[in-house]
Amino acid sequence: MIVRLNSQIKRTEINNNLLKLLFRDYQLWLNFSLVLKIRRLFCKIALINMPIPGIRQYILKASRSNVFWIRAAMVGGGLLLFQLVYFLYLYIPELKDRWVDLQPLIKYGAILIVLIAMVILAYVFYFSKFPSLRKFSIYTFRVVLSLYLMQWVFVILYWFINPPLTFTQLGSLFSGYGLKRDYVSYSEISPSIKLAVMASEDQLFPDHDGFDIKAIKLALKYNKRKHKKTKGASTISQQVAKNLFLWQKRNFIRKGLEVYFTFMIETFWNKKVILSRYLNAVEMGPGIFGVEAAAKSYFNKSAKDLDRSEAAMIAACLPNPKKYTIKPMSPYIRARYDDILVQMNNIEPDEDVLVLIK
Repeated sequence: MIVRLNSQIKRTEINNNLLKLLFRDYQLWLNFSLVLKIRRLFCKIALINMPIPGIRQYILKASRSNVFWIRAAMVGGGLLLFQLVYFLYLYIPELKDRWVDLQPLIKYGAILIVLIAMVILAYVFYFSKFPSLRKFSIYTFRVVLSLYLMQWVFVILYWFINPPLTFTQLGSLFSGYGLKRDYVSYSEISPSIKLAVMASEDQLFPDHDGFDIKAIKLALKYNKRKHKKTKGASTISQQVAKNLFLWQKRNFIRKGLEVYFTFMIETFWNKKVILSRYLNAVEMGPGIFGVEAAAKSYFNKSAKDLDRSEAAMIAACLPNPKKYTIKPMSPYIRARYDDILVQMNNIEPDEDVLVLIK
């Protein structure tokens, strides 16, 4: 039977002999200093005022709002644990072979984790003493938790459907370019345009796990030499992450989130789903989103009827669809689309490419 100790026992009287009773006595567990600090840590992270009687009694007395956030935090914690374990299961076997390539990502990820841990510890042991900061942190935690849970909803939802509306499409509307789009299924898209965007934007798309490390290194070297020009190295997967979940303006926050969402879609979607979302959501002209709208606007035909030359023209505009116009044809498109046709011929025999364009 559980021995109930007097609640007035002072922590200073707890000695090493009582450690043997630690898991046998619930009240002692609550008063034991080290465990109490751990309990307070989790309570403050969850941003709830946990009374001494314990978690179960608190939940029974808590308001519906607090119970909701407790349950949401438990769900979020479970999903985060699953996410970490699953990522480790997938990528640790490749770590030894790809250590040199993945080292920059691992380094920045470790720095981010350390910074987050420092912020949490600073709040728990110092800033939580200030009511105004504590109130602010409550709302911050709830906003972050809500966003984390919502991204799971959207990642799962967009596996099945194309996005109803994206930040990029909203920006096009508010900027006066309008919004032309017509989503179509993967089977209703011409193999030529599937091949053209891979040849133009990401020739290693069937093989990589979201990032072309060599292209990133080359882009970084180029950007160091050419300060006035910026060369990108985004894969199709990264562009899908940006176009479906994020915004277009380039900054460190967006790039960090882009890396995260790229990992998510590469882990939980397959390549055909990623390519389908790309061909339906990417901007292919001023206010023109998706290959169906582009085909109708430029060639007055459906996406499934595009030939290789037309597909190459559309693919050529993707780096900057507002600047590199197809009608009238800009000098860049005229010079670029012939090269894309050559690259299409080069990558087409690849077995993985053939599987994707069917």
